[in-house]
Amino acid sequence: MGTEPVDYCREIETYLCRKNDGHLLRVVGPSFARVADWERRGVPLKVVFAGIDRYFERYYRQGPRRRPVKIDFCEADVLDVFDEWKRAVGFVQPAAAAAHPSRESLPAHLERVLTKLSSARASGAIGDAFDPAIDAVARELDAARAAKGGLRGEARHAAIDRLADMDRQLTALARSSADAARLAALEREADEELASFRSAMAPDAYGRAREAAVDRLLRERLGLPTVAFS
Repeated sequence: MGTEPVDYCREIETYLCRKNDGHLLRVVGPSFARVADWERRGVPLKVVFAGIDRYFERYYRQGPRRRPVKIDFCEADVLDVFDEWKRAVGFVQPAAAAAHPSRESLPAHLERVLTKLSSARASGAIGDAFDPAIDAVARELDAARAAKGGLRGEARHAAIDRLADMDRQLTALARSSADAARLAALEREADEELASFRSAMAPDAYGRAREAAVDRLLRERLGLPTVAFS
């Protein structure tokens, strides 16, 4: 990532200050050791920021905030996002990921996916070519809600397989909507994200991880969710 632990911590401290509406909480002592360990493990700064965002989203849903958030409170979310990032770029294989299933229910996942797709469509970030994907997710959500006691057994496996197919189609559609200049910029950003892992990777493995990182970054730019469910 091209940063020393102290610089990494200061970046996180600055981001957390903004999230806390300007209230500065220093990342020092045990908190510094915790965050320095993230840097040692190769957690990209953007992943840390996404984990912080996830904690704050949940915090805001609980009602008015009463106190500034310390970085220590965000660790579980940061590490969850890091696991998701590693799966997205291929550092964790599907079989290993299955050992740590999502804590989110399938209907809740589908609702979040549908909301994010609809928001991206309404904002103009994606065009009408994505409408069939939105409709397909809506159908899956209706089916999941209609199933008494939730989808189970073969029906659940089949739904998860369909979502994985939709996810691949959504990625291909996102790629086809991006011009060469945007893809080149995302490739440079992917190289920065993967810098701390590159020396330990074979060229073909790095190439796959780089492509997966570009796909993830493109999704972020377009506001697209991950449709696949694990």
